[in-house]
Amino acid sequence: MRVARFAGDDDPRFGVIGDDDGVATIAVLKGDPLYAGFELTGQKVPLDDVRLLAPVIPRSKVVCVGKNYAKHAAEMGGEVPAEPLIFLKPNTSVIGPQETIFYPEQSEDVHYEGELAVVIGRICRDISVEDAPKVIFGYTVANDVTARDLQAKDGQWARAKGFDTFCPLGPWVETDLDTSNVRVTTELNGDTMQDGRTSDMVFSVADVIAYVSSFMTLLPGDVILTGTPDGVGPMEVGDTVSVTVEGIGTLTNRVMARD
Repeated sequence: MRVARFAGDDDPRFGVIGDDDGVATIAVLKGDPLYAGFELTGQKVPLDDVRLLAPVIPRSKVVCVGKNYAKHAAEMGGEVPAEPLIFLKPNTSVIGPQETIFYPEQSEDVHYEGELAVVIGRICRDISVEDAPKVIFGYTVANDVTARDLQAKDGQWARAKGFDTFCPLGPWVETDLDTSNVRVTTELNGDTMQDGRTSDMVFSVADVIAYVSSFMTLLPGDVILTGTPDGVGPMEVGDTVSVTVEGIGTLTNRVMARD
């Protein structure tokens, strides 16, 4: 099931992506599937008639894993960590598909980082690797946008990773997907820059959930970014970046200067 958050003439709503005689549609839901349960309203709208939003706006946090692909760790001049390297992005950094990534005036080196993202479906703490799948609502696509010069300058990553618009998510949440070996690619202006597979992750999705929940309570709607393959690089004002995760879809955003 693909669960989307969208806007038309009304306030943002949730719906299930489907197909009606060859036309992509959204079956409108009543309620919030992450927090309050939901039911089908019986209404369907054409997908082309609505604007997709970030499929989830975390009420709490975005948890990220650094250097979770060996080749990416090497290209950053580091080694694979012995344990998952965890950092946070604020929920105010989240935007949706086709929304603008704003290039901050404080940086001169903003990079794309295409990633598989995990959406948590229930409150959990101290989850085992074996039980980790039970707390997953689904998966989406992410771009862990990073001001690389500020990352090096600050010595920690809060500012470099935390600017508004630095966490695009979308286009929807796929609730049924085997993520053990899916392809993750990033295109910049149509050219493929990253091309990896989740089977190359140092720590699996279940490993990461077990590790993070050992010291931090995870809440419904929390998002975990699972790391990026090698091939990261700079984006410039006017560029278009598209991240695709096999089995989910493509997340596209344009980079613009903030007025």
